[in-house]
Amino acid sequence: MAISKPYDVVILGASGFTGKYVIREALKFLNVPNSPLKSLALAGRSTSRLAEALKWASAPNPPPYVPLLAADTTDFNSLTRLAAQSRIILNCVGPFRLYGEPVVKACVELGCDYLDICGEPEFMEKMEAVYHNMAVENGSLIISACGFDSIPAELGLLFHAKQWTDPCVPNQVEAYLSLESDKKIVGNYGTYESLILGVANADKLSELRKSRPRRARPTIPDSTVVRRTFSTLTQNPEGVRGVSESDEKAIERRNFWSSVKPAHFGVKLGSKSILGLLPCIILGIFLALLCRSSLGRWLLLKFPSLFSAGWFKKEGPSEDQVESASFKMWFIGRGFSDGAAVAAGKKTDTQVVTRVTGPEIGYITTPITLVQCALVVLDQRNNLPKGGVYTPGIVFGPTDLQSRLQENGISFDFVSRKTSLHS
Repeated sequence: MAISKPYDVVILGASGFTGKYVIREALKFLNVPNSPLKSLALAGRSTSRLAEALKWASAPNPPPYVPLLAADTTDFNSLTRLAAQSRIILNCVGPFRLYGEPVVKACVELGCDYLDICGEPEFMEKMEAVYHNMAVENGSLIISACGFDSIPAELGLLFHAKQWTDPCVPNQVEAYLSLESDKKIVGNYGTYESLILGVANADKLSELRKSRPRRARPTIPDSTVVRRTFSTLTQNPEGVRGVSESDEKAIERRNFWSSVKPAHFGVKLGSKSILGLLPCIILGIFLALLCRSSLGRWLLLKFPSLFSAGWFKKEGPSEDQVESASFKMWFIGRGFSDGAAVAAGKKTDTQVVTRVTGPEIGYITTPITLVQCALVVLDQRNNLPKGGVYTPGIVFGPTDLQSRLQENGISFDFVSRKTSLHS
């Protein structure tokens, strides 16, 4: 019998810039009809700052009673206390390469489920290498990249793949991300810091991959998280079995994955003009020039606005900037109207276009996706893997996460299909 815990969800790092938006999103589902979220706690280094964040997130209503728990990623005992009291920890403390592993370790040791908003490949792959087997044994489900960094791309690709009904077969899918706003787009400093550290330590990711046993190679080579999802699917063609799923749910899982047709996949940043990409180009040049030296990294971190042409600021975006921003992700797939054309070496003749749209990516979409992932885990835990370190796609693909996101402002749309197209 599962041990009852006082909190369904604990939000760690709740007083941070992203954390307070996660609080605001979680409060929408706390103790409301048909929601599995019955108890919530906030955790961070300062309970006074947590109280301020709760007040902000609750406005204009008075803040509800939510326990405020002192915890620090440098104090492992405080993390084990959190994991012992919670069914799920939502980790918003980044950069994850600096602060994430102790939280994962505590959750794995105590059998607590863990979700985060990480987009750092080295951290995610290291957690899989170090903790997967123990997580399976202890019944701890560890899922990184539950924010914008993966959910729209992964679920968007799965949605797109299902539009290629037999006998059609996709060959390549390109996703084009467009960030839109009436005001200047400004990113979070934590994301910027993670990007710099990731580029600076790219050799460590390469070393980690070389040190691990070779996994089954999927047909999707380009996007890191998606590649890991399809690598797991290559090893488990029917998906990963739920810990105590019913026969009906097992059939649904098998049917879902049998309908997904993999294809080469990549994500690119799109813009209406080259000027729209200028900040990205400028940042890329400075990252290449400065990331390898400690002085260069210090300069990049000290003056984020200068080196990113205003894209990133230490104080983050204003409320108006957050509310005015949105994104569109176009999925353009090319393939064959008949699978027999693949073996015959013919050119692609079919194009399918789908789209994922939603609000601002860092502080509105990310909290929506993270909280909805948590609600799925709370509501459907028996249908999910017993434990292990997984990507969002392999766990949430067969669930109702897409429809939940659709109901909360993130749309998945079929746009068009064309035949007799030649590449």
